[in-house]
Amino acid sequence: MQRIHRLSGREIKTILHLSGNACLLLAAAMLIPLIVSFIYEEPQYIIPFILSSVISGLIGLFLIKFFKVEIEMTLKSAMIFSTIIWLIACALGALPYYISGELSYLNAYFEAMSGFTTTGFSMYPNLDVVSYTINFWRAFTQWIGGLGIIFLLLVLLRSTGVDVLRLYLAEGREERLTPSIKHSTRIIVYIYLFFTAIAVTLFLIAGMPLFDSVFHAFTALSTGGFGMHNTSLLFYNSVWIEIAAMIIMMIGATNFALHYTVLKGNWKEYFKDIESKVAYSLIIISTLLVTLMLYNNQVYGSDLLLNFRYALFQMVSAITTTGLQTAFYPDLLAKWIGLGTFLLTILMIIGAGSLSTGGGIKWLRLGILLKGITWQVKSFILPGKAVMAKKIHHVSELKITDDVLRITGAFVFTYFLIYIISVIIVLIYYPDISRVIFEVASALSNVGLGSGIITPTSPDLVKFVFIIDFWMGRLEIWPVLLLIVITINNIVKR
Repeated sequence: MQRIHRLSGREIKTILHLSGNACLLLAAAMLIPLIVSFIYEEPQYIIPFILSSVISGLIGLFLIKFFKVEIEMTLKSAMIFSTIIWLIACALGALPYYISGELSYLNAYFEAMSGFTTTGFSMYPNLDVVSYTINFWRAFTQWIGGLGIIFLLLVLLRSTGVDVLRLYLAEGREERLTPSIKHSTRIIVYIYLFFTAIAVTLFLIAGMPLFDSVFHAFTALSTGGFGMHNTSLLFYNSVWIEIAAMIIMMIGATNFALHYTVLKGNWKEYFKDIESKVAYSLIIISTLLVTLMLYNNQVYGSDLLLNFRYALFQMVSAITTTGLQTAFYPDLLAKWIGLGTFLLTILMIIGAGSLSTGGGIKWLRLGILLKGITWQVKSFILPGKAVMAKKIHHVSELKITDDVLRITGAFVFTYFLIYIISVIIVLIYYPDISRVIFEVASALSNVGLGSGIITPTSPDLVKFVFIIDFWMGRLEIWPVLLLIVITINNIVKR
């Protein structure tokens, strides 16, 4: 039993070796913004990014040289690796912000964690004056985070001696496009690159400048939500840009296995899938309700379509866990308060599709739980010996076992437990419960819709709570809890 709750020395060496590969990947990624600094004549960022790259590269080479892969990874060690590598990646990803002198290290770490976990909260007090080079790095971290750091390692690394299936599962992915994990990851990368090009094109057609189009393609497709301006997409005040953004956000929030099926020509699967039914049902119902609320209160005047426009965009941004906004604090809390903010909070918690770039509980889990309710009710009616088929349609017909229902229920319960604990801690500093429950839901589901609570001047403990929520939400909780249990066990044993 003691072995189960502890990592062996060989497992630790394997984890550190793979961490070195991830550091090298980040070192290479940090050189790309240099192209932007040359194009837009921002030489002050050359040294910060080169120095950050060198630091990351040296750490990576050290870990690779002195720690070798000595054992095939178990699911336990793969999950521990997945939790640690996100902390390391954010520690290194924060360096350009810090070395450039623009953010303190805590705020820089917050920005990096918000970026890599595709959350979208920012520590920059005035986004309108952020440089092109820094903005590119912010967007690029979200684009990388949309795929996942371990996911990119699986694509780029060849033979590592580890079980790639366990690494794939460790980052919260259970579905695959083909029997081969390596083949599945490559296909997803190709699809991701294809949709990135589509996203840039859509924004350009909608009238957005080239750099802005690339930036928002990265942040919308990854369902990250970083903005270039204090007023996010409202800065452009264009219905066409908002339509393009909603299309891209829905693409990013949709299961890549479903994308693969549709791209192969079986487009009917999109409408048959339980996730599509859950997502569009929630969007339609919530948008109609909020539109009526906004229109009845004349929040955006007497124009019904204008009220509908604001309602639809916020609902799509929330349920895809993107966080791009056209409604802001204090209007969001003053004029949307009640039904509007309640539905936004619910949609953020529900989140996006499984095997997507989004966060939250996920459409699939909600669909399974809703089906589980109907199955339970039917079980009371059927004769005692009757056998009831428990199936859902998700890319194909899936049989739902009692174990699946149990694990799904346990995840949802744990999610809400962490949510409640986070709300309680933040309430110590901010007594406005409406804003707190809204913003903590946004943090834990990796959304980034803000109500004005989290700012560069927020208490350090609040920032720390949000960082933990970003991290746990991105990894879907279980790997982080496993790391905590193992850490506590090691401390107690000593």
